Amino acid sequence: MSLLISVLVTFLVIILVLYLVNLLPIDGWAKQIVRVIVIIIGVLSLLKYLGVWI
Repeated sequence: MSLLISVLVTFLVIILVLYLVNLLPIDGWAKQIVRVIVIIIGVLSLLKYLGVWI
């Protein structure tokens, strides 16, 4: 059960950070780079919770 809660919280944090990045007053190219970085970090943390990644 705690695994499910951890994955859900991580997913919600990723969505929240992506929303906040969208509100930043920076140009499109920098915003796209930040989005990609957030998604990569989020996927790696989800893989860590699922035991696939160290």
